[in-house]
Amino acid sequence: MGDAEMAVFGKAAPFLRKTDKERLEDQNRPFDAKTACYVSDAKELYVKGTVKSREGGKATVETLLDKRSVTVKDDDVLPMNPPKFDKIEDMAMMTHLNEASVLFNLKERYSAWMIYTYSGLFCVTVNPYKW
Repeated sequence: MGDAEMAVFGKAAPFLRKTDKERLEDQNRPFDAKTACYVSDAKELYVKGTVKSREGGKATVETLLDKRSVTVKDDDVLPMNPPKFDKIEDMAMMTHLNEASVLFNLKERYSAWMIYTYSGLFCVTVNPYKW
């Protein structure tokens, strides 16, 4: 559904989907599916990272936010979706549908005031009220 087709949603359209221009820009960002990941974090719950090495059931990951190196169990490294799925309105379309991917999608959509999304048949709304 392109920008012209989104017109049927009227004033709600910006709260549902990115523009075609934004989606094209995201599709052209560099992304390495083999190393891009999420790892658990005590403060943020999950942070984005890059896998630097894997051996013996452990993975060494460099976090993107603060560039620190963490070693976690290989099972605790969650794959990240390609940038074209950032702020996607139907989370069922994600390549990797894991807890971190869903939470980051909701967080990114909320920060862009896209408060309505869904996963398959289920509507998800994030309360837009801010203190």
